[in-house]
Amino acid sequence: MRKQLGEAVGEVKTDIEIARAARKQPIMEVGARLGIPPEHLLPYGHDKAKVSAEFIAAQRRRRTGGSSWSQRSTRRRRARARRRRPSVSSMA
Repeated sequence: MRKQLGEAVGEVKTDIEIARAARKQPIMEVGARLGIPPEHLLPYGHDKAKVSAEFIAAQRRRRTGGSSWSQRSTRRRRARARRRRPSVSSMA
């Protein structure tokens, strides 16, 4: 006889059981632990919030050194093209 999945692994909870068992924390505390200032959080209830676009943009600029994603990808593409281009001396 084959064991069923629930028996082999232990009790398998449904998604709703997992969600109901979760201990929710106040969003302002979670934001503080993540380093998000309260003025950049727009709470929706006690356990969820939106983060301001300004804060997200500032984090991206800080992480990428000020350039946007499209600028970086353009620089990479041009650098690859320069590496692939044969030199004039090798063509002679």
